Parts: sequence; C-alpha cells; structure tokens
Amino acid sequence: MAIEYEQPIFVISVAAELADMHPQTLRQYDRLGIVSPSRAPGKSRRYSQRDITMLREVQRLSQEGVSLEGIKRILQLENQVAALQRRVTELSEEIERRPRALDSRIFAAGAAGDVVSLARGQRPRARSQAVVVWRPRNSE
Repeated sequence: MAIEYEQPIFVISVAAELADMHPQTLRQYDRLGIVSPSRAPGKSRRYSQRDITMLREVQRLSQEGVSLEGIKRILQLENQVAALQRRVTELSEEIERRPRALDSRIFAAGAAGDVVSLARGQRPRARSQAVVVWRPRNSE
C-alpha cells in the first residue's frame, strides 16, 4: 500500500521522529505559519509526507543560519514559483491545443494608440499608422 504524498496521516510524534525534530518545534513552526499541518476532527495535527519534506527543508535552512522569518519567506516564494510554473504549463498546453490560423499577424498602430489587426495585403488607412508584423517564436 503506497502512501499518498499529500495525505495527512502522521500524528505529531511520528512526524517529529521522521523529521528528526522535537514535537514542540513542530508546534512552534505551526504557530509561526512555517509548516501548517492539516487538522483531524479532534483538532489534533496530522502531517503528510509533503509536510515532513518541508520540515526537513526548514531544518536544513535553519542549520545554514537562515532565520525563521527568512525561512518562512523562502517557502512562500518557492510555493509562489511552483504555482506560477504550473500556470505557465497550463497556458503553454492551451496554446498548443489552439489551431494556428496564420504564421504571422499584422497590426497597425494608430496615432491615438489604438491597435488594429490587418489582413494580409491590407494597408493601414491613415499615413499616421505604423505597421507591426508579429511572428510566433517557433516560426523563425
């Protein structure tokens, strides 16, 4: 039987042993919002394998001299980067699924700052409009 990485199953004593820490340290990290485990119906803490991995990372950073506030900020930024990377992947997959109508698009920029898409061979209406050709990176 495999244990799911995100499944909160470890009580605090087991989590502390797995992370090689004292249970009071885990309580402090929870109070500070550094590693916040799930809660069981009786309000007892339940840690997942992911939480254990994070606790080990906190311990490593702490041993390198990073303050608890610094560790908290590092973990927040790492979570933000991971979320942004997932979003980029989603958007990239969405772009790949879309049909490609044209290899390039032509736009005209008017004097008032408006942008008008032009069909191939079409010229801008006024002399004050500048023409910009956009080509996707992969068509070069």
